[in-house]
Amino acid sequence: MSTPHVLPLDDDEARLAAAAIDRLTHAMKAVLFGQDRLVELVVTGVLARGHVLLEGLPGLGKTELVKGLSRALDLSSKRVQFTPDLLPGDVTGNPVLEEIDGRRVFTFQPGPVFAHVLLADEINRASPKTQSALLEAMQERSVTVAGLTHPLPSPFVVLATQNPIELEGTYPLPEAQLDRFLFKVDVPAADEATLERIVLEREIGVPPVVPRVMDAAALGAIQDQVRRVFLPQPVAAYVARLVAATTPGRPGAEGVRFGASPRAALALAAAGRARALAHGRINVGYDDIRDVAHPVLRHRVLLDYGARLEGLSTDRIVSRLLDAVPVHDRELPSTLAAAKVRGKA
Repeated sequence: MSTPHVLPLDDDEARLAAAAIDRLTHAMKAVLFGQDRLVELVVTGVLARGHVLLEGLPGLGKTELVKGLSRALDLSSKRVQFTPDLLPGDVTGNPVLEEIDGRRVFTFQPGPVFAHVLLADEINRASPKTQSALLEAMQERSVTVAGLTHPLPSPFVVLATQNPIELEGTYPLPEAQLDRFLFKVDVPAADEATLERIVLEREIGVPPVVPRVMDAAALGAIQDQVRRVFLPQPVAAYVARLVAATTPGRPGAEGVRFGASPRAALALAAAGRARALAHGRINVGYDDIRDVAHPVLRHRVLLDYGARLEGLSTDRIVSRLLDAVPVHDRELPSTLAAAKVRGKA
């Protein structure tokens, strides 16, 4: 069923929204060459009001992509370089003792988290204690310091970069924080053709020119429209079956130690809605869910020791589940099934 108390979209609204999303995607592809899939996933994550974790080796353009996104959306942005000595207050802010009207009082000094776009650069180089400072901000869109809660700007999105965990000086992100990222996106290395284009069109220290595509109000309006994209009950049932299939002991989940949480099901639905709107559609289809399944589930499915020893990856597990979990929860009527067979003949 559709989201309660939300009016469904009409075709004209979907068409106009898709055109605006296409302009944003086109602008972002000019920032990071040869990474069309990465750009599309980041845009989808932002439209779904989600946070995105980008993992890849240093120098692949993750930071430049985030900066370009904030410029294209004309949003305020802050960057935090996560290091082992970073403290939670360096992210959220701290009470500061000031003298006002002859009295000394503590006033809250906001940290860099108070921005529309927070770039958490190399987030897994900070200690788990500092990483956890983002938990409330990512979930509640607010920060509580010294017993007082401060709302964050709207829209608010965390785009974090992460180096592969095998690199020296990194800490694994707590599972509770990983679960708050809508997507985990792997950033692949550039191929030869892309590297040649970078050499010809880029200079070290000179950021690319990114046109402003929309502002905070326009982005917020499209995010509201994403919530109005209709999610049919059969597609919602498919989401439920897919997430339930990650539970250890279920067929196809061999090697899984911990499966995905209900938040994964909500993430699949939100990302599916955003993808459908980006394609100008007012309904979520099965293909929308399948397309976003890997970035939604790869960081939420934890493998046991035996699976890791065998070289299995969460992507392989998710692919296996996509093949095993039926799209439909019941057999097609015989007449319809026969018609489908005749159509393939």
